[in-house]
Amino acid sequence: MTPAHIEDLEIDLLLEGMYRRFGQDFRGYRRDVVRRRLHGLMDAVGVSTVSALQDRVMHDEAAAGALPRALCARAAALFDEPGYFLALREKVVPLLRSSPSPKIWVAECTAAEDVGALSILLAEEGLQGKTQIFATAADDALLQEVRSGGFPLERWPEYAANYRESGGKADLADYCREENGRGVFRDELRSDVTWAQYNLATDASFNEFQLIVCRRALRDFGTGLHRRALQLFFDSMPLFGILSVDAEDGLRAAPVASRYKPIAQGQGLYRRVA
Repeated sequence: MTPAHIEDLEIDLLLEGMYRRFGQDFRGYRRDVVRRRLHGLMDAVGVSTVSALQDRVMHDEAAAGALPRALCARAAALFDEPGYFLALREKVVPLLRSSPSPKIWVAECTAAEDVGALSILLAEEGLQGKTQIFATAADDALLQEVRSGGFPLERWPEYAANYRESGGKADLADYCREENGRGVFRDELRSDVTWAQYNLATDASFNEFQLIVCRRALRDFGTGLHRRALQLFFDSMPLFGILSVDAEDGLRAAPVASRYKPIAQGQGLYRRVA
């Protein structure tokens, strides 16, 4: 057996052990994604094999907490794709207004920016207070960190520029403040957010949503988990509900793909039509 095959086996054992020990299921993630993130964590904790990392995870609380965080890690930026947020304002907001009490699900929410941008947009479009956001992630500790609403203060100029390009109607400082060397979203932006641990690999549909947002996560999933997640989203929205996913891999030939129609070209926004 080659070293690569041995490491594949170690990864399988680690993910299975993580699921059986902690109930966190990352077995459906793409192996190349898992391998890359595990290697980053191994370097950080000073071990040279996945088996050594597994020993740490099973017997050390800090390592056990670091593993799901490493596997969930995704780049994030406030209003990171201005064209996408313009499309939300122009195409999706009018549809949300037609609902008496719209609900939005932000799945795999691993950064405060994921909810912050959406909350700012809703406030500016007169939907704050009327709309309930549900933000979920597989790792509860990471979710609680996201819930605090903090982001790197050094990124403020970048975020302010993104905000203006996305159709922002005020100033970013109206929605954020500096606190202990971090940027923090104002409390009122988080007042209509429900936070909950939720795993797309194992959990069932839990509500009906007019908009479901899952950006930057589906690309990490293997085929089986990718299809399961899209089926969950389909089962969690009414006819004419909106699905927001990554434009480049989006529905990726899922069985439900034919039951959506794009509503903004190239932005990963789809409306359920059947």
